Amino acid sequence: MIGSLRGELLDRGAGELLVEVGGIGYRVQVTPATVLESGEVGTQVFLHVHHHRRDDAETLYGFGSIDERRVFETLIGTHGVGPALGLAILSVHSPLALRQVLATDDIAALCLVPGVGKKTATRLLVELKSRLAVPEGDATSAAVSAIGGGDGSVRSDVRDALAGLGYGNDEISRVLSDLPTEGDTSDLLRQALQRLAAA
Repeated sequence: MIGSLRGELLDRGAGELLVEVGGIGYRVQVTPATVLESGEVGTQVFLHVHHHRRDDAETLYGFGSIDERRVFETLIGTHGVGPALGLAILSVHSPLALRQVLATDDIAALCLVPGVGKKTATRLLVELKSRLAVPEGDATSAAVSAIGGGDGSVRSDVRDALAGLGYGNDEISRVLSDLPTEGDTSDLLRQALQRLAAA
C-alpha cells in the first residue's frame, strides 16, 4: 500500500501528475489546486497518497497535505461518494472550507461541486457532519492560501482548474471575461465557480 511519493515531476495535466520515484513513473490523480502547487516539470514534489484498489484497477490519489488525504478518505467512506466525487469535492472546497460549509449548513456551497444537486448535497451535509471534525467559530480566514503569480498566470491557472473540473471552453471564456485580471488564484477560482453555478 503506497502512502506517499517523493520524486521528480515528469509531467502535469489538468488532474494528473506523473512523478518518477526510483526510476518508476507513478501516475497520480490530483485536484487542480494540487497541480498548480506542484511547480514546474523537473522539480521535486512530495505527495500524501491514497492507494485505491478495485478488482479491475489500482489508482493513486495525491494530496499536498495529510489533512487533505484524511478528508478524502472520510469522503469516500461516506455512502454514495466514490473517489471521483471525493476528488471533485476537494477540487472546489479545501478541507478547512469544507468544514466551514458543514458548520454553517451551506447546501448551496456543496451544490457548486459538479454533479452534486440539492438532494445529494443535503444527504452529504447530514452524513459528513458526523464524520468530519467541524470547527467552532470562523475558519474562513485560513481557508485557502495564495497560489500563482502575475496577471497571465493567474488567469491561466483559473482556466486550467476549470477545465480540470470539466467545464467547456465557452463557459470558461465567458466567466473569465467577468473576473478581475489580478488577485489570488484560489479566490478567483471560487468566484468563477459561483458565477458558473448561478448561470
